[in-house]
Amino acid sequence: MLPRIYDWTMRLSAHPHAMGWMAAVSFVESSFFPIPPDVLLIAMVLAAPTQAWRIATVCTLASVAGGWLGYAIGYLAFETLGEPIIAFYRMEAQFAAFRDTFNAYGAWIVIVKGLTPIPYKLITITAGVTGLDLVTFTLSSIVSRAIRFFLVAALLWKFGAPIRVFIEERLMLLTTLFAVLLVGGFVAIKYLF
Repeated sequence: MLPRIYDWTMRLSAHPHAMGWMAAVSFVESSFFPIPPDVLLIAMVLAAPTQAWRIATVCTLASVAGGWLGYAIGYLAFETLGEPIIAFYRMEAQFAAFRDTFNAYGAWIVIVKGLTPIPYKLITITAGVTGLDLVTFTLSSIVSRAIRFFLVAALLWKFGAPIRVFIEERLMLLTTLFAVLLVGGFVAIKYLF
């Protein structure tokens, strides 16, 4: 099933309304859809490199808006919608671990985990279940998603098609490494100054 959804998503990148489709995929991926918007983002930036920043901006804003839906699922309908989504991705153990410490480190969890291989929907739903402050959630989501999508757009803008395979195969490694460097920088600033 996932290969068919992936192929369908790739076909959307050539559609006349690709930007709208990417916004829709970015929106639903933040709460339940299995294919990340990076698939469309990569294809669209390669097709129109001069539009890289616009594409990354739309992807970011739609993802953050979709995060609000994930938050609402966690906050208002966890038993009926959230639990089945978590179970579908087989992330019950990760969810339990997140739930226990989420509000203590909420902003950092949203920023760091929003960059890593952990599905963003797990973070958005958990934020809603734990009642993380909505402003904190929104600002952290903007930082996290912007870093992720603008990093991909910047690499594609700078290096073009040759970097595509590298990004597709190592996207999670790149964003995880960036998250580690980001947190490391803040820790260094805290203890060195």
